[in-house]
Amino acid sequence: MEAIPRTLSIAGSDSGGGAGIQADLKTFCAFDTYGMSAITALTAQNTIGVQDIYPVDADFVQKQIDSVVSDIGVDAAKTGMLADAEIVMTVADAATQWNISPLVVDPVMVSQSGDRLLHSDAVEAVRRHLLPAATVITPNLPEAEVLLDTTIGDGQMAEAAAELLQMGPRAVIVKGGHSANVPGQQVMDILCDGRGITRLVGDYIDTQNTHGTGCTFSAALAAALARGMDLRSAARAAKHFVTEAIRHSLPLGQGHGPTNHLVRPDLSSGGESDEHGG
Repeated sequence: MEAIPRTLSIAGSDSGGGAGIQADLKTFCAFDTYGMSAITALTAQNTIGVQDIYPVDADFVQKQIDSVVSDIGVDAAKTGMLADAEIVMTVADAATQWNISPLVVDPVMVSQSGDRLLHSDAVEAVRRHLLPAATVITPNLPEAEVLLDTTIGDGQMAEAAAELLQMGPRAVIVKGGHSANVPGQQVMDILCDGRGITRLVGDYIDTQNTHGTGCTFSAALAAALARGMDLRSAARAAKHFVTEAIRHSLPLGQGHGPTNHLVRPDLSSGGESDEHGG
């Protein structure tokens, strides 16, 4: 019997099911991998917003990671909401201690509804401790601006990705969804891996049901890497998956409904891209 790839999400719990651990586990299943979790925070959350956050003690986060890795093992992992600086440093140390790789770091800072999910004093811990441990980081434009402490103008995504690469990760994907707002427009993400720039292109879909898109993309990327895909192919597969998950999103709740994690990934081509070396 062929061994199933093992994927680990180190992230917060979303009681509404659209983001966080719940979105990650659904995505892992869609990619036919075995999903596991280390929960960093509990949230009282729905499509309207985050009503409350209860961070998990950093020592217990460590114990969850130790428990999973020491017994079952991990072929790829991703991080999501890490809440505070102590948890950030704990996760970074655990990734180094257990040599967790590939490691996808989604630097979650603010929810879709605008609620802050990472303490401001933890941003520096992400820069100094977590980014250097990452195989690839997947910030959206606002998160990239926070990490770089600058404004990213039109046409500067590739430059921003290259600057983030200097912070220590082996690759960077800057997601451009926040810059698109016209039906029929294409959404472009930038992958910078030190060998050149890959532009990942997908359709802009006019819907408010986009809760959990960042979690879904990073989980899909981790799952594709766990299946043995190279980074560029995995990024295309993740881009295709999240685009289709938005296209078939679920009109649930009164706010930003969730993406649909029941769509099937395309592991052959992973969608469109436009590659440029340099």
